[in-house]
Amino acid sequence: MNKVYGYCRVSTQKQSIERQIRNIKADYPGAVIVTDEYTGTTMNRNGWDKLNKVIRPGDTIIFDSVSRMSRNAEEGFQTYKELYHNGIRLVFLKEPHINTDTYEEAMNKRVNVEVDTGDIATNDLVQAITEAVSRYMFALAERQIRLAFEQSEKEVEDLHQRTREGIQTARLNGKQIGQREGIKLTTKKSVEAKTVIRQHSTDFGGTLNDIDCMKLAGVSRNSYYKYKREIKERLYTYECTT
Repeated sequence: MNKVYGYCRVSTQKQSIERQIRNIKADYPGAVIVTDEYTGTTMNRNGWDKLNKVIRPGDTIIFDSVSRMSRNAEEGFQTYKELYHNGIRLVFLKEPHINTDTYEEAMNKRVNVEVDTGDIATNDLVQAITEAVSRYMFALAERQIRLAFEQSEKEVEDLHQRTREGIQTARLNGKQIGQREGIKLTTKKSVEAKTVIRQHSTDFGGTLNDIDCMKLAGVSRNSYYKYKREIKERLYTYECTT
């Protein structure tokens, strides 16, 4: 039985992956969702790599938009063609004109004209014209796909450029950008995680090593060591002032 997957990707901490999931589930409620998220230090694509190992001819991959499929236009275009030729159906909710169903329809619209004028030269001319039209249709379909990826890449770069310019303008106007140096962001999750670490980590008299304590606290590796460092800094400050 053919399977339907939904692929969602965010490349920054500020982006929410939930919107993409909602959009895909709205049209394809049975889709198996595969995600790749920004970890805080890098943008890996472990989800995409795993998906490529399990998909089979006849399966479908749903994307919220073409920008979620790849990191640049050329990569996206080549990946599209590779998946299509491997029998994978691709659906882009925001760019349905480049769905593989649409592409395949264009590919199948071969201009087949059976003409027998009684003159070999004329027959050869007509055949050459119909073959040229077919090649043009294929090239046009591929051009539309490439343009979609190029436009997506341009929109992302334009957004990044506007963001950089906005930050520069704000700095020139004396506005604070981001969190002030030395000020730590406190959240309910960080407080709860630090409590667990403080009580159970062997560094603070507990019985759990880093891996087990990390699992118990339910935080990432980076967050775990960050919180542990902050606890040590706080304890050191306290000892120095008492």
